[in-house]
Amino acid sequence: MKIIKYFPGIALSALIAAFAMWLESLLPVHLIGSAVIAMFIGMILNAILKSTDIFAKGIKFTSKKLLKLAIILLGLSLNITTVLQVGKMSLTVMIFTLLTCFGGGYFIGKALGLNWKLSNLISAGTGICGGSAIAAVSSVIEADDDDVAYALSATFLFDMAMIVLFPIMGRAIGMGDEAFGIWAGTAVNDTSSVVATGYAFSEAAGDFATMVKLTRTLSIIPTVVAFAFIQLRLKKKEAERNSENAEGMKASFSIRKIFPWFILGFVAMSVVASVFTVPSEIVSGTKTVSKFLMVSALAAIGLNTSFASFKKSGIRPMIHGFIISALVVIVALVVEIGMGIV
Repeated sequence: MKIIKYFPGIALSALIAAFAMWLESLLPVHLIGSAVIAMFIGMILNAILKSTDIFAKGIKFTSKKLLKLAIILLGLSLNITTVLQVGKMSLTVMIFTLLTCFGGGYFIGKALGLNWKLSNLISAGTGICGGSAIAAVSSVIEADDDDVAYALSATFLFDMAMIVLFPIMGRAIGMGDEAFGIWAGTAVNDTSSVVATGYAFSEAAGDFATMVKLTRTLSIIPTVVAFAFIQLRLKKKEAERNSENAEGMKASFSIRKIFPWFILGFVAMSVVASVFTVPSEIVSGTKTVSKFLMVSALAAIGLNTSFASFKKSGIRPMIHGFIISALVVIVALVVEIGMGIV
């Protein structure tokens, strides 16, 4: 049976994910998320295993198909009504930080000589929600697993520093709980890092930062759709350049083929959570499954990434991630001051 060929790779990715989540649970402070742990375990195994042919089909299935399922399930944990209420206060800050990420990221990426896919993955991870955004965008721009790994690493390193530095800076500036929650929720990347940073300041700041972060997560929808159109346009141009029968090739590409349909599933789940009263046990269970599938997908990406290829890109992705993250921190703070929040 063909399905048996997928089992070894799926099982290996799932085992790595379970181990990574267990390691994360042992940490007294969430300095590093299970997604990053799983990715690096996968990379280590990639270096140890002499042959990964038996795992190849399952690894690809996990990193592509199960990843999209994880994003769809994530939608049930996002009540659009509640998120938008908090979003009214943080929307202006988020617009400026997203413009900084993708606008500034474009020029910084070109200056550093990074390919456009890697540059935008770093910007998406910094501007939206770390690993989830990187994974979602990578699935529509057909990014290499190496680029996904570079982008995740670049955003993760800055997150680790922010968990320690943000509460110190917030207290030094004299921020209140609400102001700090908006700042952390819009400037720190990964969800687990936002939660850790917010609650390191105060419980109220942690609650507010988490809701702001959920609002940021909704920007996955327009971002992924926008990149789907960009990818479609680039494919059409490539067809026109490389094909003698350009019109025929051009016709073979359509938005129907490249549109990220899994985002509609994400939206549908969010609508269900907003319109109907979904039992908290179901929401919690779905979120747990979504996280496990997401971590499994990033473990699979790690299994497809070697340290040798990782070194080829050098320090440039890290510099890109640092500059963009630093700009977002500054821009978010300046906008808050301008709005009188701080």
